[in-house]
Amino acid sequence: MEKEKKSGVVEQYALGQIPKSERKSWLSIALIWAGAMICVPSLMLGGSLVSGLPLVPAILAGVLGYTIVVIYMTFQGMQGTDLGRPTVVSASSAFGQTGSRVVISLILGISIIGWFGVQCGVTGTAFSAIMASMGVDFPVWLGALIWGIIMLSTAIIGYKALAYLNYIAVPALVIIIVIGVIAALNKFGIEALATMQPATPFGFLQGVAVAVGGFAVGGVIAADYSRYAKSRKGSAVSTIVGVWPLGILLIVGGAIMSAVAGTYDMTAVLTQLGVPVIGLIVLILATWTTNTVNAYSGGLALTNLFGLKDNKRALTTAIAGVIGTVLAVAGILNFFIPFLVILTAGITPIAGVMIADYWIKKRGKPEKWAPAKGVRWTAIAAWLAGGLVGYFVTWGLTAINAIVVAMVLYLVLEALFASKDQAPAVDKGQNIQE
Repeated sequence: MEKEKKSGVVEQYALGQIPKSERKSWLSIALIWAGAMICVPSLMLGGSLVSGLPLVPAILAGVLGYTIVVIYMTFQGMQGTDLGRPTVVSASSAFGQTGSRVVISLILGISIIGWFGVQCGVTGTAFSAIMASMGVDFPVWLGALIWGIIMLSTAIIGYKALAYLNYIAVPALVIIIVIGVIAALNKFGIEALATMQPATPFGFLQGVAVAVGGFAVGGVIAADYSRYAKSRKGSAVSTIVGVWPLGILLIVGGAIMSAVAGTYDMTAVLTQLGVPVIGLIVLILATWTTNTVNAYSGGLALTNLFGLKDNKRALTTAIAGVIGTVLAVAGILNFFIPFLVILTAGITPIAGVMIADYWIKKRGKPEKWAPAKGVRWTAIAAWLAGGLVGYFVTWGLTAINAIVVAMVLYLVLEALFASKDQAPAVDKGQNIQE
């Protein structure tokens, strides 16, 4: 079976453990995360922050928001490395096999597919602008449709395609960001940018929440890629190096360029700054790398949701991509900021429950991990409470509120109503095939 999985172009690993022989270097995984960060929505995040905050507070909100994500993402990733399994399976100890399969897979699947739609919309807009520069009137929806199909090709192939694609896209978009920022500074000046006031102000903490929402899903699904890491250290380093520096660079670049252009539509921003068509082409390439990650993780979630075998991952990835493409054609990009707010509230408490279960209750020991039967209502209740607090309670940092409430409530409920339905420890995390 292992020989069959290693052969061919399309990756076959989905829900099963990654054997030690298939583990990758931390740099390889860091490039996957870097490719996920190097995308237009990350630039749009900086633009959306500067639309409600002055430049310096906007950047600080972005830094704090991404720091929060990296912290819980590191724990999620190391659990994935210990167990060799994706997030939807790692969650089965806390949420139960049925709870993880139905509730968590559904929530993550919807979120990831929604991101795929957002990215397709961005790509369709950029491609339409490129065609317009050539005198061709090309509908945005058609561009989103075509590129959605193209992006699915690498997602269906799997991990290897993600790695190779990022070798090209990551440095290319970094160069374009530097060019765009220099153009913005030349056009407007540092002092004018620093004193610019936002048109529709919002609070600093809301800005932090928006920043967390920008990569909230990526933080929760860290195990989907860190399961390939050789060690906890490699997992942590790949997360920190792959996410934090580039995330901050993109927020700063997006904020500066958007402040000058007056919009966080990156296609319009680059057009106003006089960056040539090659810049839009790079935007498409960068979005391609990130959307491949979205479709790939969406496929994993759907594979678990419908209880399919590993060899069906390519099919479910295609389904996830098709649904996301339809959302792009329908105009999901128009709801970007509300989408981020909802993601922050609904996704982050999943990490809170999983961290409480594995790192506190089980003390981070893989031998204590095992899938639980049925639905663990203690986890579902804690997740739901965390989500409601994250959405309705505006005091403090909503992301931290959601995570902390979910963690504490899960531990309290487990202490009061400890479930005795743990499955036999025949599928424990340490039994990774050599």
